Amino acid sequence: MIYTILFVLVFTLFGRSAVVYSEPESTLFVSAEHAVLIDAESGRVLFEKDSYSSSLIASTTKIMTAIIAVESGMMEEEVVVSERAIRTEGSSIYLTKGEKIKLKDLVYGLMLRSGNDSAIAIAEHVGGSAEGFTQMMNEKAAWLGMQASNFENPHGLDGENHVSSAYDLALLMAYSMKNETFREVTGSVSYKSENRTYSWQNKNKLLTSLYEHTTGGKTGFTKRAGRTLVSSAEKDGMELIAVTLNAPSDWSDHERMYEWGFNNFETYKLQEEGYTEANGNLYYLPKDILFPLTESEKNQIKAVFKPNAEGETYKGVRTYHLNENLVAESQVLAKRPPQPWLDSSLSFFKRMVGVELWST
Repeated sequence: MIYTILFVLVFTLFGRSAVVYSEPESTLFVSAEHAVLIDAESGRVLFEKDSYSSSLIASTTKIMTAIIAVESGMMEEEVVVSERAIRTEGSSIYLTKGEKIKLKDLVYGLMLRSGNDSAIAIAEHVGGSAEGFTQMMNEKAAWLGMQASNFENPHGLDGENHVSSAYDLALLMAYSMKNETFREVTGSVSYKSENRTYSWQNKNKLLTSLYEHTTGGKTGFTKRAGRTLVSSAEKDGMELIAVTLNAPSDWSDHERMYEWGFNNFETYKLQEEGYTEANGNLYYLPKDILFPLTESEKNQIKAVFKPNAEGETYKGVRTYHLNENLVAESQVLAKRPPQPWLDSSLSFFKRMVGVELWST
């Protein structure tokens, strides 16, 4: 359930500080060397264990490959499979040289069966070459604020400096799950390509049998990286992202993190889109702000307004603080703008704020 909290606006000058806050103390145990649990909507870190260190990530790499392919607008295009693709080592969907297959089918084969041959075929079609596509991956990572990441290939086979962090992968998954096509792909239990007489079954056991609230994810394994897993789960209106790297008991780790997160946090509405009155003036708040809080934290949130004295349309910024730490912010407008302007403005503002909030 989503609760609405009422706040008193404090009108004061606000000196901006680093956007940081600490997660509640936890005795939660995980087997993973690196782990993180975040709220997908706000990006709040609910639990972490050495989650900001770079590490080998194996086939969880393919989340980046998939979202770039999905966003390319080429999903219905036919891909001609190359010699390089079919000779890629490791897991495979058994493509053949010269085979013509839709990019959409390759993305399903990539995410459900972890096909390395599929990864190269996607990269060559979307990026012109595997190397060109890898550059696109690193550009996307930089744009998302994935500061501990460097990609050397589209499939995740160990490279000299092919690394990411649990936190970075959580950022990537949270971003990707906002895309409906990606969400449909990663949440599919099975898929049948037009080029195959059989269906591909998803390797993500959390989704297929172990945890009923699972909405998606990607598995991975190499001898050097160990077992890697990125997953998402939703319950009572809250979606969480869990990541474990080098985790002997990754399925159990994820179930344990999800149950801890859902049991200890609830999503609260810090701000509701619409008009609000303060100090005799009427203002327009252009978006809902949802944030996960523990029972003890819900009375500790404070809202602060930094006015823009000379602004006719843009009246300032409303910020929200938990234990003196900034957790969210929003524009404050004089009135509701025309819808086209609102859509483009909020899209840009949300992206900028989101990257900043999640990159600390």
